[in-house]
Amino acid sequence: MPAWLDELNREVISCTLCPRLVEYRERVAREKRRAYRDCEYWGKPVPGFGDPNARILVLGLAPGAHGSNRTGRPFTGDASGKFMYPVLHETGFANQPNATDRDDGLKLKDLYITAAARCAPPDNKPLPQELANCAPYLDREMAGLKKLKVVVALGKIAFDAYLHHLKRLGLLSSKAPYVFKHGAKYSLPGGCVLLASYHPSNQNTQTGKLTRPMFVSIFKHAATLAASLDDRGGAQRRKKTRSADKESPNHADR
Repeated sequence: MPAWLDELNREVISCTLCPRLVEYRERVAREKRRAYRDCEYWGKPVPGFGDPNARILVLGLAPGAHGSNRTGRPFTGDASGKFMYPVLHETGFANQPNATDRDDGLKLKDLYITAAARCAPPDNKPLPQELANCAPYLDREMAGLKKLKVVVALGKIAFDAYLHHLKRLGLLSSKAPYVFKHGAKYSLPGGCVLLASYHPSNQNTQTGKLTRPMFVSIFKHAATLAASLDDRGGAQRRKKTRSADKESPNHADR
């Protein structure tokens, strides 16, 4: 793990900026769900997870009370993860389809997962100020993940969180032109494409609002976009190099 990411993750894990979330995550970890009464809950903010050289970022909402808040890793140990990781495995981003705990051997390739909020919120609804308190962590992740080409936003809160990130950087003046819709794609200032998806919550997957083929399509599309943007960037760099060679005073015709 790069030093910048190790430092960031340590700061995330020790964060106590939001009293409501601190109280809730710790209470859930003490009281536990009956099915997990023999488990030791993580009960702290959950850092990001994945490949620091990733071209694709998956941006979620927040840890689940008995999922990530229990296991300490995004989308691990709950229904959302059981839906998502097999899809990531099928599309080549994960070395295995299962995610049960931090020591299960799961590795991600070309993909990094993080969230708009790092602590489990009551009713899965972080408050605006809580999202604002977490925003600097997202800003630092985005700055450190130098190879990013595509951001897959899972749900509207994550979608808006990325747009707010661009606004903080001064790259976007308004969110109004960017409407959340499953499968929507926006090329945005800063060089990344924003790809919208419904969140793989139990509510969405059990009702058929988000199906496995729909989700597989999102990640296949993300892979294609990342490769295309890489090719385009390489072509532009080669063009600049040729132009610089032609303009160099040391360049001599033969």
